[in-house]
Amino acid sequence: MTRHPSIGAIFLALLAILTATSHIVGKRAAAVAADAVTAPRFEVDPLWPKPLPNHWILGQTIGVSVDARDHVWIIHRAGSLEPGEVHATTNPPTAQCCAPAPPILEFDSDGNLVGHWGGKGQGYDWPESNHGITVDYKGNVWIGGNGRGQQPGGARGTSGTGAAGAARGQQPAFVLDESQTGGIQGYFNDSMVLKFTQDGKFLLQIGKPGQSKGSNDTQNLRLPAKTFIDKTANEVYVADGYGNHRVIVYDADTGAYKRHWGAYGHKPDDVNLGNYDPNAPPAQQFRNPVHCAELTNDRLLYVCDRVNDRIQVFKPDGTFVKETFVNKETRGSGSAWDIAFSRDPQQKYLYLADGENDRVHILDRQSLEMLTTFGEGGRQPSMFYGVHSIATDSKGNIFTTETYRGQRVQKFAYKGLGPVTKKDQGAVWPKK
Repeated sequence: MTRHPSIGAIFLALLAILTATSHIVGKRAAAVAADAVTAPRFEVDPLWPKPLPNHWILGQTIGVSVDARDHVWIIHRAGSLEPGEVHATTNPPTAQCCAPAPPILEFDSDGNLVGHWGGKGQGYDWPESNHGITVDYKGNVWIGGNGRGQQPGGARGTSGTGAAGAARGQQPAFVLDESQTGGIQGYFNDSMVLKFTQDGKFLLQIGKPGQSKGSNDTQNLRLPAKTFIDKTANEVYVADGYGNHRVIVYDADTGAYKRHWGAYGHKPDDVNLGNYDPNAPPAQQFRNPVHCAELTNDRLLYVCDRVNDRIQVFKPDGTFVKETFVNKETRGSGSAWDIAFSRDPQQKYLYLADGENDRVHILDRQSLEMLTTFGEGGRQPSMFYGVHSIATDSKGNIFTTETYRGQRVQKFAYKGLGPVTKKDQGAVWPKK
């Protein structure tokens, strides 16, 4: 009987130790959970969009934008299709399939084609090689172009077959290959951006074909890649582009010049920097192409300096804020192709299309830290060949388009936030 109090004391001591240990483990687990890296998760929707009518197919698909109704707009190059892809356009038809779709296509959120238009018309200069599409806050549609074209009285360039363009009569038989990112000499046809209504009525042209005088010409562009329209100031930012080395800003209604700048906010110049060297000091000017310029809710402008493998961030007046390099060892066409943001009010996450590595990178927007990556080179859904442009809808879904022989648009359904278990997720196929 005298041993019972000792046993009870030991039991109580052990219970106290277990309780304290459990509390410590719980606190540590909570701390680990709090420190865990989370990021948006996505799965490809292999059934989006629905098949096109009229035996239509897409060429190099080099722009995507989402409007206020969550309708998805894309632009492609009919002239990039091969002769064997357009047998329905010959006279007489060689076969039933296929024909190029009109340059601009509008899909509803279910993937139904609900609108299509584009091409040459009266009162404006359609690009030799259209590039980029933006639907602004008023619902208007903006496009650019990166075609060198043919100088009046001169010989046409040799890049691109342009079979479909010749067949349709919509686009000349020259289409710039996206891999041809340099070159500051010679004639530049696409020195303009165009603005239309959603049904294709022409509204505004900034710049004139073949008139560019370089990166400090305020009246003309030179192979502009993409636009962003700022609702607050009603200004259009142009990533300009494949021939120039700058961001330039105009009034979105009148086209009046506002301001422009190069890398780090410097005055841009057109000195040929040569090939990108990842081991060299950071270039003090943008290389061609300056491929995107996207403004956030907190009024920071993120610019794609594609071949330099970097994103530079500016205030709207051109003041340099910061930069980051993404896959800095990437050569060729570079890693920084296009940017979209998550749809939370803070736009916490930045999505970067990387067409050389065939990935979409997810970064923390403020720190510019790489969190995770999805995608893989290939032809299957959730794989990429030249992922070129990226956009998000109000539900957080991602839409991408592909250039080269990728020739498609893909949807990646948003699946909420989750812990990052892999830095490189590969193909994000739907889970059963």
